[in-house]
Amino acid sequence: MADFPNLSRRGFLNRSAAVGGLLVVPGLLSACSKTDAGSADGAGALEALRKQGFVRVAYANEAPYGYMEGKQLKGEAPTLHREIFKALGVDELKPTLSEWDGLIPGLQAGKYDVVSAGMAITPERCANAIFSEPEFISPTALMVKKGNPKKVTDLASAKAAGVVVGVMSGAVEGSYAEGAGIPQDRIKSLQKPQDGADAVKGGRIDAFLLTGISLRWLAKTNPGTEVTEAFLPELDGKRQYSPGGAVFRKGNEDLRDAFNRELKKIVSDRSRYVGLLQEYGFGATELPPTTLKTADLCKG
Repeated sequence: MADFPNLSRRGFLNRSAAVGGLLVVPGLLSACSKTDAGSADGAGALEALRKQGFVRVAYANEAPYGYMEGKQLKGEAPTLHREIFKALGVDELKPTLSEWDGLIPGLQAGKYDVVSAGMAITPERCANAIFSEPEFISPTALMVKKGNPKKVTDLASAKAAGVVVGVMSGAVEGSYAEGAGIPQDRIKSLQKPQDGADAVKGGRIDAFLLTGISLRWLAKTNPGTEVTEAFLPELDGKRQYSPGGAVFRKGNEDLRDAFNRELKKIVSDRSRYVGLLQEYGFGATELPPTTLKTADLCKG
């Protein structure tokens, strides 16, 4: 699972509604009040899940956020959600694979109870579902050759050193590089993450700009590279946190609130958070700040 299938769909790489999974199918919207057998709605949602002994979660098979390895559901979101639901008295995650664009429509239709896919929290998505508080933020980093010969640490140092920076085609990192004043002729577009790693190793670019989460995962299969410490880029004077969270069906606010109470215990304990998620490239730099709230993110 070292590849990154359709990373631009994640939303913190490309925020357009069509790409970000906000395709709302009329037939599914009309089915929002209907659920499959065993689904849970309203104030009794958590109790219903406890009685049935499992929670149905959707994933999009995107490492390191949520993916299947053999018969085991792994990744940031399933690992964190498994811990939280066990604390709530629900011992099992029952996974359903979905295309990224179908995650929210499937949730609305009652096909599962929670989206466990590291989905970015955006105002457009908040109109169609309810999010937990942020589970993580996605600071940016740079992949460079081993030893970091150009000594770049962030976009300001990349600009000062006159390096050539690679970004994913159509992804938000391109705007970060431009916003930092890097000339367009020193910004090279690439089609997928492995192309960026190959370009760094081959000397065609000096640094590859992407989320630290993604780059640390990518570096596992690309010897000869290293990843800088993560940093928060600014765009129009605003820090770009790019947070993600769990997604629930509207009407399940009580379930979401119970989830949030357990989530807060984990994100308030740095060592516990890192211990749970470091396998997937998440560290202390991905801990969401206490001031970052979903209600504010949903307002835009």
